[in-house]
Amino acid sequence: MTISTALVGFGLGGRIFHAPFLAADPDFTIAAIVTSDPERAEAARAEHPGARIVPDLDTLLGLAPELDLQLGVVSTPPVRHAEQASALLEAGFQVVVDKPLTVTAEEGHALLALAERVGRTVIPFQNRRWDGDFRTLRELVETGQLGEVRRLESRFERWKPTETKAWKAGATGTGVGVLYDLGVHLIDQAVHLLGPVEDLYAEVRALRPGQGADDDTFVALQHAGGAISHLWMSAVAPQQGPRFRVLGDRAGFTAYGLDPLEGQLVAGARPGQEGFGQREQDRDALVGVHGEDERRVPLLPGDYGAFYRGVAQTLTTGAQPPVDPRDSLAVIELIERIHRDAGQAQVG
Repeated sequence: MTISTALVGFGLGGRIFHAPFLAADPDFTIAAIVTSDPERAEAARAEHPGARIVPDLDTLLGLAPELDLQLGVVSTPPVRHAEQASALLEAGFQVVVDKPLTVTAEEGHALLALAERVGRTVIPFQNRRWDGDFRTLRELVETGQLGEVRRLESRFERWKPTETKAWKAGATGTGVGVLYDLGVHLIDQAVHLLGPVEDLYAEVRALRPGQGADDDTFVALQHAGGAISHLWMSAVAPQQGPRFRVLGDRAGFTAYGLDPLEGQLVAGARPGQEGFGQREQDRDALVGVHGEDERRVPLLPGDYGAFYRGVAQTLTTGAQPPVDPRDSLAVIELIERIHRDAGQAQVG
């Protein structure tokens, strides 16, 4: 019996990052999709003809018994995550929530407390843990090929001098800007790889004309184990640096370019097709010591489907979730601290 699933939101996140992997996984059935946008509703009907398309969450909750809904996937703007995930939990759903889990730590603590109280699970969707370059890096670190990691440099940079999505750019306040968007991925990867953070420094800047949300931010993290992470996130970078540059006491790792999965999905590719998730050979990573034993290493393919395979195991066997919600809560706490402290930094 498959896990009857409702997808709340059918924008880029719901349509591209969630629906294809749910549809491709035999453990899930997309039974309902929530969207109030007529064009998105038409696309949802065309791409998922077996799903019931409904305009709002209240309508979905009313249909939950009829459709035997078990899992709700929230993929809406971040400011709505806490409210919608809470409503699903109270209605008896297991819940997956797109990143960030919530936009404040207070909301996050309340959401996890509610999940515990009603005996349900909340699983954050941190899909970038399954990017091919990060999968490769994690394997190199775990097998000791880099030695002790001393410094992680990680960049998520784009050239998008204008932005139409208000939650990403247009307004000031909690939950908007590049730190709450790209930064959630970078901080999560750094903490997942190198452990808890003792101290931090940040430069949070808004460079695009006429907006208040940050679009060009740098974060430095001092991890408890001694490593340092330098994280760049920008929507206004006309040239990009390495996606990763990681220095250990035995070897280094350098990789360029974003994981191809997002671009492939937007272009219409779907899980199971030949070449899905694979990179071009010229995107191999460099591993070793420059001038001595440096070698090219093929990057593993991206595998966002692994997240939902993990969700299925959690819901059917009680296995640990593929992403611990406390990890995502720790990221939110760091982002709140960055916004609180960044104004004190003086950049010459």
